Amino acid sequence: MKFAIFGNTYQAHKSSHAENLFRLLRERKAELCICREFYQFLTEDQRLDLPQAQLFDDSDFEADMVISIGGDGTFLKAASRVGKKNIPILGINTGRLGFLADISPAEMEATFDEIYDRRYTVEERSVLQLKCGNGCLNEIPYALNEIAVLKHDSSSMISIHTYINGAHLTTYQADGLVIATPTGSTAYSLSVGGPVMVPHSKTIAITPVAPHSLNVRPIVICDDWEITLDVESRSHNFLVAVDGRSESCKEGTQLKISRADYSIKVVKRFNHIFFDTLRNKMMWGADVR
Repeated sequence: MKFAIFGNTYQAHKSSHAENLFRLLRERKAELCICREFYQFLTEDQRLDLPQAQLFDDSDFEADMVISIGGDGTFLKAASRVGKKNIPILGINTGRLGFLADISPAEMEATFDEIYDRRYTVEERSVLQLKCGNGCLNEIPYALNEIAVLKHDSSSMISIHTYINGAHLTTYQADGLVIATPTGSTAYSLSVGGPVMVPHSKTIAITPVAPHSLNVRPIVICDDWEITLDVESRSHNFLVAVDGRSESCKEGTQLKISRADYSIKVVKRFNHIFFDTLRNKMMWGADVR
């Protein structure tokens, strides 16, 4: 098998996990291509002796499977590079919570045994697409987790006129608005009070950030509906964050958000159950007394 590998370049103390990963792949005679930035981090900063591999930049690669070793942020970067390539992504978690990257370093050997035995599943995760009236953000229009509209600085809240399939929903007076996929429902959306959504539920959650009115609550809609946002701000600009990659937009920029025409494939172990992950990661039912 041929693997394309992305990794976290900020966790020097965890480079031993990457060293173990390459050892396991070498033992299985895997063909490797490695993100150049990650390769330079491991060889130049960490002085690791890596097996022979092709190096690539940006999205210039082909593989049977992508491996992301790091946290969910690393996984999101890998997913943005994979894009429409239709290559499944395996997430190895050396970060903290890890919903996307949920294979622990201790599980790597067993996981690769299962992969080579073809005993794994691939989940399809929906992606959001952003279209801007003035053409900004054209280079980063896709989000696996969420698209957030936020006030630009510490100024007063913004007004977000929101429409669903052209019908007016409401005008949010808030610090921002988070539009999340089911995958992103356990990320930023959750931290601002949004609901947890099952990955295959074909839904989108709309959750305000610090709304002025206590009557405003999150709403879940079908993912084949289109959301239109018109933003007013006293500073005449606002931020749009696409999976954490943010850019400033001018007031008057109309945003249209809809489901993209492709999905991201996520590799899971054959016995993976979403509710087990949710219960363990969120510590539901745990009594810490």
